[in-house]
Amino acid sequence: MGASPTTERPRHPEKQKNPDNPVLRKPKWIRVKAPTSAAYGETRKLMREKNLATVCEEASCPNIGECWSQKHATVMILGEICTRACAFCNVTTGKPTGVDAMEPENTGIVAREMGARHMVITSVDRDDLPDGGAEQFAKSILRVRELSPTTTVEVLTPDFRGKAGALETVISAGPDVFNHNLETVPRIYRAIRPGADYKHSLSILKRAKELDPHVFTKSGIMVGLGETIDEVFAVMDDMREANIDFMTIGQYLAPTPKHAAIERFVTPDEFDEYKRIGMEKGFLLVSSTPLTRSSYHADADFAALKAAREAGLNK
Repeated sequence: MGASPTTERPRHPEKQKNPDNPVLRKPKWIRVKAPTSAAYGETRKLMREKNLATVCEEASCPNIGECWSQKHATVMILGEICTRACAFCNVTTGKPTGVDAMEPENTGIVAREMGARHMVITSVDRDDLPDGGAEQFAKSILRVRELSPTTTVEVLTPDFRGKAGALETVISAGPDVFNHNLETVPRIYRAIRPGADYKHSLSILKRAKELDPHVFTKSGIMVGLGETIDEVFAVMDDMREANIDFMTIGQYLAPTPKHAAIERFVTPDEFDEYKRIGMEKGFLLVSSTPLTRSSYHADADFAALKAAREAGLNK
């Protein structure tokens, strides 16, 4: 009798008992081409050589072909396993391994070898660490500065709930952009982002600006999860009250039928209206398209943010 085949651990064991949601046909404005360019392959090879994870791959970003072909990638530090289990996210959940001491060095090397104008550094949630991984963020920011001095640095951090001093550690390293995503509207927070708190996430964004008035603050939400238009406008108001400079809005795409269901596909016209209203509310920049993601066109957006600040658009 032959040996039984090896069973690979599922990426999301907590979701295995969920009923399958219907798979909706994507409208034409959502569809993207599979990555094939040589530059895409070079970017992937570099990440593998330096043993770095990317949120582009782990979160199944639809823009990976375009971004990697332009040698733009978002490095995901602190490993590939998240301690949270958000209903929308494709990052593996479970018990993380130790922290790789070489991640900051390798992140700096990647920024230098890619000739990156702008580097985005994110991470999984690491509730198991005393500082939530804040020190690793700080080390990574500083090493990029040392190895690639012309590269500007954006961080997309977890919420650091219960981690006293973590935000201060990250801001003290001097990122150019501090991003933390609210992800959705308050009414459906418990279902979509369990383990997180809407008001707490707002508070760290507000506190980041208080700690460093010059840092650009940024946050984003997904739409198509059942939120209403008025609820999106209310989130905009909350963000502006927290002095957030830049808002991103993109279409939610379910990674698997076990994840939160797509309630609807928001039309490009609706995204345009969100951008128009957001700019009227005083953001320096609003990126609102079906394929918008936190780090999509981040280098060009940083240039636009600087220009908007110089023009005094949100005074």
